[in-house]
Amino acid sequence: MNYLLKVTLWDVLASRKILPRPRTSCEDAMVNERLRTVMLQRQVTPEDLAASCQVDVKTVERWISIGRQPLRRHQWAVAKHLGVDMSYLWPPEEDEAQGQPTEQTELVAAFPNRASFPQKSWVRLLKTAQEHTDVLVFSGTFFAQTNPRVAAMLAERADAGVQVRLCFGDPSGKAVAVRDEEEGIGGTLSAKIRASLTYYRKLIGTPGCEVRLHDTTLYNSLFRFDDVLLVNPHVWGQPASANPLFELRRLEEDGWFDHYTVSFDAVWETAKPWSPESM
Repeated sequence: MNYLLKVTLWDVLASRKILPRPRTSCEDAMVNERLRTVMLQRQVTPEDLAASCQVDVKTVERWISIGRQPLRRHQWAVAKHLGVDMSYLWPPEEDEAQGQPTEQTELVAAFPNRASFPQKSWVRLLKTAQEHTDVLVFSGTFFAQTNPRVAAMLAERADAGVQVRLCFGDPSGKAVAVRDEEEGIGGTLSAKIRASLTYYRKLIGTPGCEVRLHDTTLYNSLFRFDDVLLVNPHVWGQPASANPLFELRRLEEDGWFDHYTVSFDAVWETAKPWSPESM
């Protein structure tokens, strides 16, 4: 997100007493950006968090605005309430973190399966993307079936300047045939892809939107919304919906986030444009 836009947004939130206004000058270095950002994304106010942790709201505001370190039990309660890893909100000191890759800090949350990621979070990410919305799947049937307005929402975001790239498996390709056999679903994956693509017919020709078909081994389904990336790893013989989902947030170059988005770009370059007439 553009820095100026981010500051303006927080100013608005602060004026409405949704979240405390960020401190300025030298105190900026003390602001807990991770806690503040996750609260915004989860739509959790300091009052909500204070009630959950059984502390005064001013205590929560100090955790955010001046980076005060909560007691261990409160760190655990905050992480549980927000659905993120405690070490993401309060990274261990350097001597405690030896041997842990820097990229691990990009992991915001892990869900036991894709269905565990809240539907309202999918919608929120779709609605709030400002620059990028990328999807890499075989069929991605759930993406449209659980949100009938998905195509209209994508068109709206594209109209607002968001680059929308949707990459589905080629229903006549070798990779889809192999995946179908591995899952033992009797040749139905191709049909699922064709059915899924029908939801996106109206996007063809929409400026800023592009739909392509790939014929590559898909190790992960990827869903990118600006600096948030949802990674759904594939397990042999299991449908993607039954496998875990990891929520990553880009913090620096060459981290996990970039590692996955580079792979998206590589697949995208090999994929061919889709048109409804070709099905």
